[in-house]
Amino acid sequence: MRPPSDPATPATPATPATPATPATPATPATPATPATPATPATPATPATARPGARGALLRRFTRAERWVHRTSAALTGLCVATAACLYVPQFAELVGRRHLVVTLHEWSGLLLPVPLLLGLASRALRADLRRLGRFGPHDRRWLRAAVHRDRRQEARPAGKFNAGQKLYASWIAGAALVMLGTGLLMWFTGLTPLVWRTGATFVHDWLALAIGIVLAGHIGMALADPAARRGMRTGSVERSWAEREHPLWEREFEERPRTEDL
Repeated sequence: MRPPSDPATPATPATPATPATPATPATPATPATPATPATPATPATPATARPGARGALLRRFTRAERWVHRTSAALTGLCVATAACLYVPQFAELVGRRHLVVTLHEWSGLLLPVPLLLGLASRALRADLRRLGRFGPHDRRWLRAAVHRDRRQEARPAGKFNAGQKLYASWIAGAALVMLGTGLLMWFTGLTPLVWRTGATFVHDWLALAIGIVLAGHIGMALADPAARRGMRTGSVERSWAEREHPLWEREFEERPRTEDL
C-alpha cells in the first residue's frame, strides 16, 4: 500500500494589490492679472491768446476801455430817456416830475465826456482812438463794398475797426460836443442873446432826434452780432470771428508778439 500522501500545501494567499495612489489634484490655474485700465486721455488744453494759436481767443478790449464804453452808454441812455420824457407828451404825463427829469437830463449831459477823459489814462484807449481817427485805402474799399452791398469777405478789409465804425465814432463824438454846447446855451440863459438861444434850441432838438435814430441803428447792429457783444462784455473775441470781420487786425497777432495793454 502506498503511504498516504502529504496533505496539499495550502495555496499562499495572493498579496492584495497596492491601492493606486490618488492622483494629485491639479493645481488651480493662477487667475489672470486684470488688465491695467487705460489711462484717460488728458483733456486738450484750451487754446490761449498766443499769436499763432488757431482757434484762440484774441484780446480786443481792456477793462478800462470796457468801463468807458459802459459808463458812456449809461449816461447817453439817461440823456435820451429824459429827453423823450421832456418832448413826448405821453411820456411826460406818464413820468411827471418835470423838474427832476430836467435836472437828470442836464447833469447826465454834462457828465457825458467825463468817462472818456478819465479813460485817456489808458494806453490801450489812446491807441484805439488813434485807430478810429485814421482812414486808409482799405477803409475806402470797405465803404465802396458797403454802398454796393458787396458782402464778400475779401471786398471788406478792416483793421481793428471797420470804416463804418470809424464814421460812427467820429459822428457821435462831434454830435455830443454840439449837444453839450447848445445845451449850455439853453441852460445859462443870461449869457447869450435870445437869438442865440433860439438857434441853440432848434439845433439841440433836431440833433437829439438824429442821435436817437443813429443810436437805435447802433444797438440793432450790436444785437445782430453776438461775437462783437462778447468782445465788449468780456474783452476777448474768437479768432474765427476776427478773421472774418477784421482780417487786417487779426493779422497783427501773427506778425507781432502779444503785449498786455494797461
